[in-house]
Amino acid sequence: MTRALSTVASLYDRVRSVIPSIEWPAFSDDIDAILALKAKRNAVILAHNYQTPEILHCVADIVGDSLALARKAMTVEAQVIVLAGVHFMAETAKLLNPDKTVLIPDLEAGCSLADSITPEDVRLMRHRYPSVPVVSYVNTSAAVKAESDICCTSGNALAVVRSLGAPRVIMLPDEYLARNIAAQTKVEIIAWKGGCEVHERFAASDIQELREAYPGVTVLAHPECPPEVVAEADFAGSTAAMSDYVGQHKPARVVLMTECSMSDNIAVEHPEIEFVRPCNLCPHMKRITLANIRSALEETRHVVTIDPHVAERARWAVERMLFV
Repeated sequence: MTRALSTVASLYDRVRSVIPSIEWPAFSDDIDAILALKAKRNAVILAHNYQTPEILHCVADIVGDSLALARKAMTVEAQVIVLAGVHFMAETAKLLNPDKTVLIPDLEAGCSLADSITPEDVRLMRHRYPSVPVVSYVNTSAAVKAESDICCTSGNALAVVRSLGAPRVIMLPDEYLARNIAAQTKVEIIAWKGGCEVHERFAASDIQELREAYPGVTVLAHPECPPEVVAEADFAGSTAAMSDYVGQHKPARVVLMTECSMSDNIAVEHPEIEFVRPCNLCPHMKRITLANIRSALEETRHVVTIDPHVAERARWAVERMLFV
């Protein structure tokens, strides 16, 4: 067995609990090629927690939620960054690494939240609410970030709102995240009407049915879910917080009210825990595959570019968030 084949085989040992052996041959050639291309191109792969296990656990160098990826992107030494995630994440990586080549494997990997608001919308909100600071969720385009005072993620949104010291804050574009944060602070939150097509479909009745079908199940919800879902859950937090909760509390049976791949990815680290999986797929995240990651590295395909005037203002909003 060659060294490369040995490496790929050892990677399968890591994910065998969530990837059937019959499926592995369809992945192994691309994994082998990607590992070689990373070394040849001086490249790293940043992967969001919603990526499938063969990406997150077998080819990614840096993994995490949006906040973790943004922070870790600032420490990257490689010259090429492949962002296994959606477009706004690739833009954020580019904002924080203006002199590096950032690639996204599929240009159509978008986001319903990012699509729900434009820079013009932000300017109209400022006109309607003069002097009220604008907190822009990281799930937005660079152009929207450039119109904002500061960015946030689901993991640090409350801390960002409190850091502003203002009685009123505009928070966009996720209405449910804004409402869930409003429930935790006395700051008046002015929300936009955006929603995540994955999380907005969950309902409190889903949790009630799960508790009946799976007695003793622990329910974790993402704060992009409707407030009634968050209220019904045992814990609500970002994908990183969910992962930490499972690792610390080790519930015997757990369900994650979030994107499907989260359960698989956490199950890799905790095979002893039973994961109930009534989850929703993100069609945008699932556009990223081993095959198009390989093509991106082979062809320097889909280079992310941002207008310099937009980038300067958007970078300030992102960097300000990172130091809260």
